[in-house]
Amino acid sequence: MDVRSLRYFIETVKHQSFTQAAQSLSVTQSTVSKMVRQLEDEVGEPLLIRDHRQLQLTDCGKVVLERGQEVLQSVQRLLREVHEVQALQRGRLELGMPPMINVLFTEVLKAFKARHPRIELVLHEETGMGIERMVAAGAVEMGLSILPLGPELNLSAAPVARHGVWAIGRKNSFRSAQGKVKLEELERHPLIFLSDDFALTRMLRRAFAHAGLQPHIAAQSGQWDWVASMAQAGMGIALLPQPFLSRLESGDWVAAEIVEPALNWEVALLWNGRYLSQAAKAWLQVCADVLGGSWPGLDGEA
Repeated sequence: MDVRSLRYFIETVKHQSFTQAAQSLSVTQSTVSKMVRQLEDEVGEPLLIRDHRQLQLTDCGKVVLERGQEVLQSVQRLLREVHEVQALQRGRLELGMPPMINVLFTEVLKAFKARHPRIELVLHEETGMGIERMVAAGAVEMGLSILPLGPELNLSAAPVARHGVWAIGRKNSFRSAQGKVKLEELERHPLIFLSDDFALTRMLRRAFAHAGLQPHIAAQSGQWDWVASMAQAGMGIALLPQPFLSRLESGDWVAAEIVEPALNWEVALLWNGRYLSQAAKAWLQVCADVLGGSWPGLDGEA
């Protein structure tokens, strides 16, 4: 049913005149008559009894008038809400964020809520690889993980932060020179990794394989602080991003940056590459403003 026909019919009833309805709608009287007749043809019965004195509603006309007013109100509400979304006065963004990464985004979250207080931001905590799968499946619109991503998922990504990976262990547990340790040196030692569903572990496994090395993994955990604690207790050497060193309590442990090759913990925003909502574009813009840089997706679809 044509919404415009409903509007012309309702205006005609309101003014009790085709002529006055046409003036109100800024169209010709013949246009109003045609649209009302078209609506009657679609309904299959007359809606108005036309005589020289006034317009009267038929039984069907009364129903169309009542329900038509509800339809027009719904359309007006729809247009208003669409405008609010376009103006970022309304919206919802579901964002996947690994627990190891969330500490880096406190200021971004604060800035986003200050700039767009009416956009509902829903955070889902999962490992990096878990979030990659959620984004690919459409369970969340955007997420964060560690590069390189799983190529089979065909995701779009924008790097936002890069930090070196360091080796952590008890004093004298490994040899280092000027605060640095070669990757091949670590092959000789028991290593403590995060569990296999962490993107950091995926990156470390790839780095060892690319260098032709076989890591000896003595233990794994889903908690980064437990990984560090096991290393501090002498159970092996943990490999963690540099920002987490400052969160460890002082004690009988040492840390050295991994070199030859250098390993980087590169955090990236990711999305499915098909569509970015207004709320997601706003999130990208805030990230760019707070973290620096200019990324794809800000001026159009990725």
